[in-house]
Amino acid sequence: MDTRDEKIVTQEETGETAPIDEVESRVEAEMKRLEERAKESVAQGLQETEDEK
Repeated sequence: MDTRDEKIVTQEETGETAPIDEVESRVEAEMKRLEERAKESVAQGLQETEDEK
């Protein structure tokens, strides 16, 4: 099969983003979720420390 005979449509033409281009935003979102969980854990630990005093 010769590619010259096929109609090749690029992601740019279809408006799709490549999965590799989406990685950064997914990583940032996951880091934000982890940071929020860490803050909550620290706040809870500090609250428990205050309660013990």
